[in-house]
Amino acid sequence: MQNGHAERARQLRNLVIAAELGFPKYLLAPEVNQLLGFIPDLHQRTLIDTLWNTGARIHEVLALTKGDIYLDEETPFVVLRTLKQRETQGKAGLTKVKALPKRGALFDPQYVQLMKSYFATMRLKNQSQIWPVQSDNTVRNWLGNAVERAENQGISYVVNPVTCKTFRHSFAIHLIFNGVPMKVIQAYLGHKKSGSTDIYTKIFSLDTMLHFDISFH
Repeated sequence: MQNGHAERARQLRNLVIAAELGFPKYLLAPEVNQLLGFIPDLHQRTLIDTLWNTGARIHEVLALTKGDIYLDEETPFVVLRTLKQRETQGKAGLTKVKALPKRGALFDPQYVQLMKSYFATMRLKNQSQIWPVQSDNTVRNWLGNAVERAENQGISYVVNPVTCKTFRHSFAIHLIFNGVPMKVIQAYLGHKKSGSTDIYTKIFSLDTMLHFDISFH
């Protein structure tokens, strides 16, 4: 992102947060990469980097096995499984939960190399869970520690707190900035209805406020 575009993106994001209109709060790519630099532990770094590179929900990432990430393909990709509830027809009125897979390309070669190094270090089997973390609270604590390390270096973020969902929102906005069609983004995020994805495009309605240079003197 060129300097002029980067500054405009920063202004838009700050306006989104200041407006308090219930829009998703997100970090820009340079901020995400800066924050990742404050996560020295490779185990923690790869998990959070996966949130950023896939836009996945935390439970989808925690469910990943080594065999779900295809790093040696011409276009590397990941297979995520989203839990969807479907009611069964019966007197008991029970619900049946089925995992529906979705495939997402991995665009960042640095991330692909990081995961290759991680797999080589951990020597995981294909069916092994990559991150055997008990709950998303653990990951939330990792993020809190990273933000605290950044603050100790005089760096703060306008998004507070930074959560797992922050990376999902940041991923979606990053794709929009890079011209990815909304239907593709909807598929990546696993949204059944387009309205769930359209919330991100509404953010850019605020961008019109930044187009005018009006002097009152």
